[in-house]
Amino acid sequence: MDNRGTVLWVIGGTGETVELAAALAVEQIPCVVTVTTAAARHAYQKSTYLKVLVGGLDVASLGAFIQAQHIGAVLDVSHPFAVEISKGAIAAAQTLTLPYWRYERPALEKASSSGRIQYIDDLHAVLTPKILLEQRTLLTLGYRWLHHFTPWQAQATLFARILPSPVALDAALAAGFTPDRLIALRPPITAELEYALWGQWGVTQVITKASGAPGGEDTKRAAADQLDIALFILNRPQLDYPVVCRSQEEALALCRGWWRSLPSHG
Repeated sequence: MDNRGTVLWVIGGTGETVELAAALAVEQIPCVVTVTTAAARHAYQKSTYLKVLVGGLDVASLGAFIQAQHIGAVLDVSHPFAVEISKGAIAAAQTLTLPYWRYERPALEKASSSGRIQYIDDLHAVLTPKILLEQRTLLTLGYRWLHHFTPWQAQATLFARILPSPVALDAALAAGFTPDRLIALRPPITAELEYALWGQWGVTQVITKASGAPGGEDTKRAAADQLDIALFILNRPQLDYPVVCRSQEEALALCRGWWRSLPSHG
């Protein structure tokens, strides 16, 4: 007897997760969506086919989680930089011989090399006196990266934009950011607001992630060119995903095919 479950695990963390979960609910495919903050839960529609679980997952215990939730397949829609949960999900799916599909938000074509826009593979490339001292630096990296800048708070002028959640605010304050150097906003951020914020703080450079158009990378690149401000873009980590979907329709087609292939789905 096949002991695999009949529930789809959707690993959340991006706006695309909300869109895909809504489409899966229309297909009447039962899903467990995992998100890290209570605020993220409110973005999901109420449906008998969607169960949204809030909180961090223990990567070492994902096998037990999969079995307890009757998971039969995994759709990973986590943020491109959330590599630990992706690695754990891939390993657990392979161990339990479950389908795993990665939805990868399209990457922007890299901007032509210029003095303003620079791509980096490691954050330590900007954690130097040459980069940080005598500058007014805005960080839009996400709260999990802010602790790297704690040792520089006494020497550099640092600002951070974070998501409006207690977890993000606590992490930013713990990293030494004072309230006057923090702003909490949820993307998407309009170009007008981006320009205004950079101007309000007198920002001279920005350090961000290659998060694609949904993460506002294109807006930041345009602002850097328009305002003649240096922009450092942290490249996405490269993982060896078993299957990668480049569009939401492709991801939905795989989920639909899996669901219809089950001996019984109620």
